[in-house]
Amino acid sequence: MEKKTNSRRTNANSNLIVSICYIWWIEMKNTIKDEGVLIFFVLVPLLYPLLYSWIYNNEVVRNVPVVVVDQSHTATSRQFVRMVNASPDVEVAYYCNSLPEAKTVVEQQNANGIIYLPKNFEQTLNRGEQAHISVYCDMNLMLAYKAIYQTSLAVALEMGKERQKDMIGNITVRDEQVNTQPLEVVEEPIFNVTGGYGNAILPGVLILILQQTLLLGIGLSAGTARENNRYQDLVPISKHHNGIFKIVLGKSLCYFMIYCVVAAYITLAVPHIFHFTMLAQPSDLIGLLVPYLLSVIFFGMTLSCLVRHRENVMLLVVFTSIPFLFLTGVSWPRTNIPAIWEGIAWFIPSTFGVRGFLSLSSMAGTLDDIRTEVFALWTQAIVYFFITCMVYRYQIISARKHAIVHVGRTKDKIEKARTARKQQVSDNKGTQNAHSEETPK
Repeated sequence: MEKKTNSRRTNANSNLIVSICYIWWIEMKNTIKDEGVLIFFVLVPLLYPLLYSWIYNNEVVRNVPVVVVDQSHTATSRQFVRMVNASPDVEVAYYCNSLPEAKTVVEQQNANGIIYLPKNFEQTLNRGEQAHISVYCDMNLMLAYKAIYQTSLAVALEMGKERQKDMIGNITVRDEQVNTQPLEVVEEPIFNVTGGYGNAILPGVLILILQQTLLLGIGLSAGTARENNRYQDLVPISKHHNGIFKIVLGKSLCYFMIYCVVAAYITLAVPHIFHFTMLAQPSDLIGLLVPYLLSVIFFGMTLSCLVRHRENVMLLVVFTSIPFLFLTGVSWPRTNIPAIWEGIAWFIPSTFGVRGFLSLSSMAGTLDDIRTEVFALWTQAIVYFFITCMVYRYQIISARKHAIVHVGRTKDKIEKARTARKQQVSDNKGTQNAHSEETPK
């Protein structure tokens, strides 16, 4: 009896492994044959990080063209303009007589901003009052806005210090330094050494790309499966698709194997190509990416039950990219995120994936430093795994019901055909007997 029991267990385990491998092979083959899924799984993760990183590769911009509207026409205003033009980040490209004229130049995309000096600029300074300079920036490119704003601010502060020196009448250079700048602040960037948007935001965007492309590919694959099914079922009827764990493990193994390669490329190759700050150790990175990929895969398989057609996944996923990025706290400070949105962010894998990756790559953190994020990702992976099993259990039951109905209808058709055939045969016999009785002997 024990031998029979052991042999049955062995056969059951071998059948489970065979079914998982079969489903993995079918999913991998469908992924390779489906051009849409292949684009989201391979082409987009390959090219989109390169394009996005190339845009912000310079970190800072130089010689940003601006328009100057000098209503003052004084020596002080001309000095301000000369100092702005002498900076490496900004170039005074146009002079206009009014704001509407300058606005036209910006609308024609010949300049990225306007510096406006009012008519009473020098008079206000000579009275010892605070003068105001207006800076208008084109917000299409944040780097240009940063260059114009910071340059104008730096020039204004420098001119303010020079005027303080003249008004105070100090004797020595040391007296001037003490009176104009009693505290000297020396900036030493620890992590984002360039002070650019590339090192600040792009690492989070790279992790978000992993999630969004994976969700799009899984959803597109689910839409294809429904469209190819007679009853719009997500799971087909076969001997290998008769178990929940077989389907879930087979499909997830396919996605996980593909994205192990994609994740290595995005998190290691792309930062190296564009010289982004990368301080993460490989072991710590693996400890973060494994639960992150699993949570995203099961999250995507859970959402795939909502996809009825291939096109639906675009409407379901694409528009969420920007909100998901804000909810990570990369560009929107976490302290300013409302509690309700912070609660929603806890259900999204990219929230903890981006935060953990930034701690590892930009701040030289270790796996112990991000144990909260890793624990949250493992929790999401487990929860979404069981939700995925529940979803596929419902899909299997639905597919079986449709199959039973189809078999019943087929039997009814066969039975009706047999009855009609028998009736036809009996009618033919009756007709033959009638003809034989009417024939004279």
